[in-house]
Amino acid sequence: MIHQSVDERGIAELVIENPPVNAYNLTDIAELARILRSYVDVSAVKAVVLRGEGRGFCGGGDLKEVQNLPGFEGILGHARGSLELTLAIAECPVPVIGAVHGYCIGLGVLVAGVCDVLLAAPDVPFVLAEADNGATTGIVQAIGLLPDKRLRAAMFTCEPFTSTEMHRYGSVLRLVDPETLPAAARELAATIAAKRTSVIRGLKAAMAGSIGRDIRSAYRQELSYTLELNMTGEARDARGEFVDGRRSGYAT
Repeated sequence: MIHQSVDERGIAELVIENPPVNAYNLTDIAELARILRSYVDVSAVKAVVLRGEGRGFCGGGDLKEVQNLPGFEGILGHARGSLELTLAIAECPVPVIGAVHGYCIGLGVLVAGVCDVLLAAPDVPFVLAEADNGATTGIVQAIGLLPDKRLRAAMFTCEPFTSTEMHRYGSVLRLVDPETLPAAARELAATIAAKRTSVIRGLKAAMAGSIGRDIRSAYRQELSYTLELNMTGEARDARGEFVDGRRSGYAT
């Protein structure tokens, strides 16, 4: 479930609440992307706060849904949805502030990687579990979080890196106690919302052109290897081990 609100300052707050671990199913992904795209035509929205409710920010894509859908419907649906959601964040006309607590896994890391600014609780584990799930995507989004060699290690090992580490890189702007994280994100959004809306929208578009990533092209290239692994059955077996708990990690 996604809770949406817009206050009198023009701050849109999107809260994902999907117990027990805030895994995103196909409906969640499509709805969140739709909402973010809709702000193109809503001049009253000046900044967006994106956060999770409950135990953590995001437990990744719903792997049980992927496994249960017939043929390649699940993996293709989640792959396409992940691309469209991260593009919707990157192309949202106003800055998107991610507020991360608890944990951030798989798709959650991709989402965090394309947010304009990140605030996080200290020592939040971020996990890129693609190798354990038979996937080869998410690299272009995660580039926004880690230096090259550190990203390679995280992708190959599936071992966590933390918000505290990313704060040292500058990927996380500030570390904030979990209890005050939502308020801190809204305060930062209010600072942005107080600027001239047309200038902020123009500035985000300008930065996308100057320092942005060609997410669509790079992601499609990454996805081709995931599809090969699914055609051979390797990826489905890997996801099955992960979902059933036969492989250590952060199962969703």
